[in-house]
Amino acid sequence: MSAEPAAGSGAEVLVPHWLAAAERAQLATAVRTALGDPAVHPVARIHLEDVLTELHVAAARDAVWPAPAARVRLATGWDADVLPVRLSTAEVSAVLSVPALPAALRVRLAGDGA
Repeated sequence: MSAEPAAGSGAEVLVPHWLAAAERAQLATAVRTALGDPAVHPVARIHLEDVLTELHVAAARDAVWPAPAARVRLATGWDADVLPVRLSTAEVSAVLSVPALPAALRVRLAGDGA
């Protein structure tokens, strides 16, 4: 039997958001635009930088271990460019606060509408 993690233990749950290449490009553009705004809160800035890092990691993960995502794409019928972008709740909140985020992408990330 394993114990549940204690609240506030520092372990964040990363939720995969399955995004196509165009959606990942839109997300990166919106995040970079927000990072250029000096009015962005410093904590939100850290989370947004983490989102950019995860976009790179998602592509690298698929290059090194393509089989897991390929199995999901095969089972769901998604296109070959769809990859899981793993984001924490704080990262999603930071992204949703970005005014330049396209509406369709906002809906996908807010509702995890894969």
